[in-house]
Amino acid sequence: MTRIALVTLVVDDYDEAIRFYTEALGFRLAEDTPRPDGSRWVVVRPGAQADGTALLLARAAGESQRARVGDQTGGRVGFFLHTDDFARDHARMLAAGVTFLEEPRHEPYGSVAVFQDLYGNRWDLLQPAA
Repeated sequence: MTRIALVTLVVDDYDEAIRFYTEALGFRLAEDTPRPDGSRWVVVRPGAQADGTALLLARAAGESQRARVGDQTGGRVGFFLHTDDFARDHARMLAAGVTFLEEPRHEPYGSVAVFQDLYGNRWDLLQPAA
């Protein structure tokens, strides 16, 4: 069996990214290991899940990577955060200061609203239709 285990998200600062993803989005810090080169191996996971795809928060190294922080998908929604209770998570995220770029909408595929992370990357908060 194969699966996507990690997706790299280039960030400006490890600690501010950890705070955003754990406090505002409710992810959990799965790993934060210093590396010999001064970087860190930082993994965050949605909710309490032990498996599934996680994010590797990678501090930008060099100008070309710094230029991509916040715009890793050219302005498109690049990340999709599924929830089993849209209203609960939308309200919690708003209270935590997450910026939503639209009002929630109800589509045939589910309830959805686009938000941005602390750097401007676009995400969908999505509760799939039953």
